[in-house]
Amino acid sequence: MTPAARYASAIAILDIVLAGEPAERALTNWARANRFAGSGDRAAIRDHVYDVLRARRSLAVAGGGEDGRALILGLLRRDGTPPEAVFGAGGHAPAALTPEEAEANRTDPTPAQAADLPDWLWPIWQESLGDDAMACAVMQQHRAGLHLRVNLSRTTRQVAQDRLRAEGIATLPHPDVDTGLIVQDNPRRVAGSHAFADGVIEVQDAASQIAMAALPLSPGLRVLDLCAGGGGKALAMADRMKSSVFAHDIDPRRMTDIAPRAIRAGVQIKTLSTQALQGAAPFDLVLVDAPCSGSGTWRRTPDAKWRLTDERLHELNAIQAEVIAQGASLCAPGGALAYATCSVLRDENDAIVEAFVAQNPSWHAQAPLRLQPSTQHDGFYMVVLRRN
Repeated sequence: MTPAARYASAIAILDIVLAGEPAERALTNWARANRFAGSGDRAAIRDHVYDVLRARRSLAVAGGGEDGRALILGLLRRDGTPPEAVFGAGGHAPAALTPEEAEANRTDPTPAQAADLPDWLWPIWQESLGDDAMACAVMQQHRAGLHLRVNLSRTTRQVAQDRLRAEGIATLPHPDVDTGLIVQDNPRRVAGSHAFADGVIEVQDAASQIAMAALPLSPGLRVLDLCAGGGGKALAMADRMKSSVFAHDIDPRRMTDIAPRAIRAGVQIKTLSTQALQGAAPFDLVLVDAPCSGSGTWRRTPDAKWRLTDERLHELNAIQAEVIAQGASLCAPGGALAYATCSVLRDENDAIVEAFVAQNPSWHAQAPLRLQPSTQHDGFYMVVLRRN
């Protein structure tokens, strides 16, 4: 495919996404219907689609509209690519620009448009992030790097780097966490590498690694990951403790990959059904990685930003209040409760913890870990609570 044809395909996919289809599903369906497209074509089209979704509102201003064609035009203008090199550039390219489209838009974006946030969310974002609100929003407009976690029970970080380098994957040690690597070249080779297959490394953002390193973990503790999902944090805790960890999720299907991942990493994860939780309690540490908006990771899942509504945020707040209370009920006397989200919104973080402590004065919160989206990691929040 020519570069212009790739942009044309991205326009078609974006129109499907804007009509309500999840981005991943739209991209998968397009690839199945267009078998002629090579892996390079699919990767480039995917990048175009996600680049637009990360900056949908500001690109709409630059492109003069909110459909796929206008958004791609805004993307080209933002990135300094001459639009005429794409629009009307031969067969399978998007149609040439109309005189109206060719006229550069001179409208100044509103603050919410410049931040690429819905209007209703911008005040909440400002309240949560203060003077850093716009900088954090702009950071979410760009692609996130790929971070790896080294299983230190299996190898050292240097050996992991050497093994990856032998497979053409260059990395740098992460400056903020001893398990972290930052992929510099060939990130798409990681999943097929021998280092990955042998359990030497796992894909995990540095923010999660920093948080797991901050937990009060030691061998022999009974530790529960209450909202485990695919088990990434449970695996990290088990590797640090050199002992087994319990994992639970209200939807058991989310934990399907935990067993094979644990075998590959050489750690022990014991999954628990909801019915088995109380029988297995109490635990010395309960991690509540609560369901949330994911606002700290929106550059990785940008269409989630546009699906979030005020009503959905309130629903999440109710769930968060429930799971932090559930986690507390599973803690042993003198145990610790860690509440975490990958959100930067105060409504999902401090507000939930403050309400819990107000209702349960026998608990007190330690100083929270707050990570804002940056070039080094995603946004993340965690606070450890203990009984007075």
